[in-house]
Amino acid sequence: MLNNIGVSGLIIILLIALVIFGPAKLPQLGRAFGDTLREFRNSTRGIVDDVKDEAEKDNIEDLKKLI
Repeated sequence: MLNNIGVSGLIIILLIALVIFGPAKLPQLGRAFGDTLREFRNSTRGIVDDVKDEAEKDNIEDLKKLI
């Protein structure tokens, strides 16, 4: 999604955010965005790990049936 924006697009977005929110709020907004992104990554990593564990359990059970 963000791969197509480019540097000029990011600069425009930052300038618009600066005009809308002001320089005092930008660090707070950036921190909140970073925290949200980190939490999202941790949640998705947990889901992926759960799916991998279930797949490994299924593979082990299938191997036991073959033996």
